[in-house]
Amino acid sequence: MKTILFSIGLILTLAGKSQDSLLFYLSEAAKNNPTVLQKYTEYQAALQKVPQVGSLPDPELSMGVFLSPMELVSGNQVADLRLMQMFPWFGTLRAAKDEMSLMANAKYESFRDAKLQVFYEVQRTWYELHKVKQNIRISEENIEILHTIERLAIVRFKAAPPGNGSSTPGGGMSTAPGQGASTGSSGMQSMGGSSGNSTVPVSNQASSPLQASPMGSSTGSAGSLSDVYRIQIEISDLQNNIALLKNQWNTTSALFNSYLDRPPDSPVFLPDTLIADSFLPPIMTVSDTMLANNPMLGMLQYEQQSLEARKQMVTRMGYPMIGLGVDYSIISKNSMSTSAMNGKDMIMPMVTATIPIYRKKYKAMRTEADLLDSATAQDYKATANSLKNEYYQATQLYLDAQRRMKLFLDQSNLTKQTLDIMLLSYSSGVPVLTDILRIRQQLLDYQLKEIESVADYNTAIAWLKRLTTSSNTEN
Repeated sequence: MKTILFSIGLILTLAGKSQDSLLFYLSEAAKNNPTVLQKYTEYQAALQKVPQVGSLPDPELSMGVFLSPMELVSGNQVADLRLMQMFPWFGTLRAAKDEMSLMANAKYESFRDAKLQVFYEVQRTWYELHKVKQNIRISEENIEILHTIERLAIVRFKAAPPGNGSSTPGGGMSTAPGQGASTGSSGMQSMGGSSGNSTVPVSNQASSPLQASPMGSSTGSAGSLSDVYRIQIEISDLQNNIALLKNQWNTTSALFNSYLDRPPDSPVFLPDTLIADSFLPPIMTVSDTMLANNPMLGMLQYEQQSLEARKQMVTRMGYPMIGLGVDYSIISKNSMSTSAMNGKDMIMPMVTATIPIYRKKYKAMRTEADLLDSATAQDYKATANSLKNEYYQATQLYLDAQRRMKLFLDQSNLTKQTLDIMLLSYSSGVPVLTDILRIRQQLLDYQLKEIESVADYNTAIAWLKRLTTSSNTEN
């Protein structure tokens, strides 16, 4: 049973981290990003300072050998050995260990901040790639729509009766070209009010393709041919835009791969659709409690605490150091001595102490610690204010993107329905190409803005997670 549960969990984990999943790339960035690895290595190096400052000074061993033995009452002294161990004042080593431990914690917070920043950059670039990919997709779809309109324009051009393309003589038909041009902007308006019955057939041409005058056929033929050229110009512009977007994809994917420490041309896989994040950040007034988990502020707090420990250490360094040792004298027998101690080695316990009378350096060390503590406190306030400003900016981006998502989704749906209706009517000659192209351009803009709003929405959420250090972000 345990094996089955383990297999199911492994499958779910692998499925959640497929190569087109953001979690997969975040995991790769956490393992391979050079900045993250550098900060973590610095943290490990800082941990090694704790045993360095928390250890006693090395004991001193001195040894002296007499070239000519020194005659003593109890024998001849051959050599002298002295071993001395110095002990700092009580609490000095503990304060030094506390300082280095707190500095190591500050390094760890710096590592956390670097990891969260890389996570945010990966997500932001990921959404930028989504923008480019969806822009390419929408542009390609619009090229297909333009090809469809082009085919309809060609059909209209071939189906138009042949004409001489010139105006028909006579005052009654002299307004027909003007009427044909006016239908490009308003197909259902009639200008017969000023021209009498001679303009009625032209006005009916705009409302019903079954009633067409010879002049209308001539103008429609030339208009259909110009429609084909204009469509081809639009297609060329879109193809050029797609080429630019592909270059932008290469640049952005190279930046994305740099965060993962991969070759610039490594493939980046994205899902077909970009879904809005379901995480709902707390939109409220920023307080120090909300930003308490931010690693930058945590790092500065640990630095302040380490400076307090340094002050205690400096204070205790101004007290005497006590040394305990032993002096061992090697004595050989003297044939002329009748002392009972003749030839017996001598052991002498020793106590020594330093006299810290030069106080200037200790005062300077204490003043240095006070100034650094004050500077760190100011840095904490400046960092907190900067984080609050970023939070307000991220909140504004979040709310703006949330509003734009709904707006452009509705606009895209309405514009898509309008374009479908106009395409169905274009073959019968009711709408003009200018209106279709304008609606198609609006649809393209709304679709792109909708995707950009979703990407901005997810980017804002990632930014808010980055600032508030949500557990989802760090894990």
